[in-house]
Amino acid sequence: MRLSIIVPVWNEARQLPQSLRPLQAARAQGHEVIVVDGGSEDDSARLAAPFADRALRAARGRAAQMNAGAAAASGEALLFLHADTCPPPGFERRIAAALEHAVWGFFAARLSGGHCLFRLIETGMNWRSRLSAIATGDQCLFVRRAQFAAMGGFAPIPLMEDVELCRRLRRVARPAIIRERAVTSSRRWEENGILRTVALMWWLRLLWCAGRDPARLARRYERGRCYERGRR
Repeated sequence: MRLSIIVPVWNEARQLPQSLRPLQAARAQGHEVIVVDGGSEDDSARLAAPFADRALRAARGRAAQMNAGAAAASGEALLFLHADTCPPPGFERRIAAALEHAVWGFFAARLSGGHCLFRLIETGMNWRSRLSAIATGDQCLFVRRAQFAAMGGFAPIPLMEDVELCRRLRRVARPAIIRERAVTSSRRWEENGILRTVALMWWLRLLWCAGRDPARLARRYERGRCYERGRR
């Protein structure tokens, strides 16, 4: 099963080569890497080109960028990978095995930081996603391309696009949940405050479940991040 790995980026020049290097072994096996830049103001697009089979540009926003990557993909399955997340070794084989019996799935999560609170946060994330069958973008969401196309892709919303897609997918089938952990950078928690970030993300998720406008929630999320950066 050929895999198309879709990586949306925006101003990730500082860590992009390091993020894309682990994917080169999968490229050597015939899988493809598609990087979709959302109008970065740094060298993200240029730095990504040597590490990708295709480097595209799209309107800024993860949903729009990932949909653009999916439209250009040629693989039988799609893996949506955030630029600050690294899948475990052998991820392509695990995805292929999982999709023999499922149409979609995701990995367990681990945060890169060493603080003990990160162990509690990732444990909570993994239990929540296992019980709810809903993953976030930090968990390397994968899906058969035909199923993704049939679902109409990601909804054109600026926040919670991953949760919204999982809600629709779980109506079709239960996900395959791979226990090996994808490692996500803990930088947003470290930059904005661990407890503050957890509280903000849970509050936004509750508001979204209550039917609040995703555009307003996205603005609130950005204000929360900017406020904490300003305090520092």
